[in-house]
This record gives sequence, structure tokens and C-alpha cells, in this order.
Amino acid sequence: MSVLLLSHRACLGHEPGEFHPECPDRLRAVMQALDQEEFSALIRDQAPEATVEQLCRVHPRNYVEAILAIRPGIGDSVPLDGDTIMSHGSAEAALRAAGAVVAAVDAVCKGEMRRAFCAIRPPGHHAEPARPMGFCLFSNAVIAARHAQAAHGVERVAIADFDVHHGNGTQACVEADASILYASSHQWPLYPGTGDARERGVGNLFNAPLPPGADAEAFRAAWRDRLLPAIDAFAPGLVVISAGFDAHARDPLAQLRVREADFAWLTAELCNIAERHCGGRVVSMLEGGYDLEALAHSVVAHVRALMRS
Repeated sequence: MSVLLLSHRACLGHEPGEFHPECPDRLRAVMQALDQEEFSALIRDQAPEATVEQLCRVHPRNYVEAILAIRPGIGDSVPLDGDTIMSHGSAEAALRAAGAVVAAVDAVCKGEMRRAFCAIRPPGHHAEPARPMGFCLFSNAVIAARHAQAAHGVERVAIADFDVHHGNGTQACVEADASILYASSHQWPLYPGTGDARERGVGNLFNAPLPPGADAEAFRAAWRDRLLPAIDAFAPGLVVISAGFDAHARDPLAQLRVREADFAWLTAELCNIAERHCGGRVVSMLEGGYDLEALAHSVVAHVRALMRS
């Protein structure tokens, strides 16, 4: 069984503006990097649109319907907050992004694929149950987790998030539910200001804040000593990865000093946990990463580890 790569051209249609860091060129860089002979064994497929019902497992229906009803004209945009903007193609892009993670869960939980990577945008880990923010509209990682539980009977899902920004939205969606564990390393202080180690939910939240300038060893230590043991002890039936690559030393939006080799190491460690507890089932999805060269190289390292681990 191989690794599934899910994406869709519609994800390029989300256009927050000419100078916005979460730009369509991010996805172009990722897909170009994966268009190499090394990745010829990837099984490539088009992301379907998520259904309203799948989104409503995480978000209130009135919120979902309100977001999907925002359809600006071509060339127009609607700001939802200071940095979250919807363009003409944003609603379809968000539906395809969420649909990708649902299809990925189906593929790995049915045993059709071993692992999956969703090359999608907009990202999702800042989207709270009824509030878009931080470039995000829907909580893709939690949509994946809820689908695994509802459609495939998975009892426990672990979400591992190594984006440099804390996934406040993911945390808000799961903090009262012991069946989903959320583990995050992130820079602090930094947007959005959440993710203190004392934030524990119902014992299912594990946050490892890192100071600006923290290097690869600090990043690895946070996962090796705190976050990975928590996931391992949880014995998940599925591992979901919020794969943000903005902790990279080249990224312009933060000040951590992580490199491609560190993302590859962590990916392999998460795959090892999945091997022990759930037949190797891993669903990963793109979150942040705003230096195009660093993003491309990091995704290559990540997907290579998904294929080889």
C-alpha cells in the first residue's frame, strides 16, 4: 500500500490578495516539488468537496452556511478579520480542502492506502467552531478526526501539530472531548497567543511552547520528551498531522530555527507510533509555511518520510 496525495486546482482559487503570505504560489511550490521522479509512486487523486454534514460535525450549521454563502465577484474580496479574507473561489477551495481530508481518512481507514498527504489551502488549525481567523475557515484536522470516528468507528484520534503558530482553533474544537488528543509545539509569544503548557482541556491537550530563536534540538526535545510520549500512551486509532512548516529557520512569520531534517525526523516518529497502535494509519494536511523554497523542501522531506517510514 502506498501514500495518497490529494489536492485540487480549486485550492488555487482562494486569493486573499497580492501581498498576503497565504498565497496560491504556496500550493504551486508544493505540487512542483512533488512532481519529481522520487515521488512517482504517490497515488494522486482529486479532492472532492466536503458535504455540509461533514463540516457540521465540527462547526455549527449556521456558521457553515454563512461562510459558504460568501461568494464575492471575480476580483472582489470580503475580509472576515484583519488577515482572513474570502475571494470568489474561497468557498470552493475550503470545501475541497475539507473534502481532501475526509477522502484521505476514508482511504486509510478502509485499508486502501497506508498514509495520505493533503496538499490543500486554505489551512485550518486557527478556525474555531464558529469563528474564522488566522487565514483559516474550517478546522480541517478536526473534520478529519470526526469523520474517522463517525464513519469508521475510530475511538481515539491523535492530532499532532508542528506549525509554528498554536492551533487555537483545533484546541477549541476538541478541548472538552477526551477521545481526541491534541499535541502542539509552537513559538510563544506569537500569534494567536494561546497554547500555554497549562492549557490541558480534559487531560487531552499537550502544548509545548518554544521561545523565539529555539533551535532544532529544542524542537526535537519538546516532541521527544513531552508530546510523542503522550501520543504513544494515548494509543490512537488514527494519527492526524497538522503539517505546518513555518517553524523553518527561513520562514518570515516567526523565529524558530527548525530545518527539513527535523520535520522528517518527527514525521518518522509519528509514523512509528501509528505502526504500533493503528496499522500505520496517518493522514497529514498542509497548514502554514510562507517561505516558498523552505516550504517546498520541507514538504519533500515530510512526504519522503511518510513514504519510507
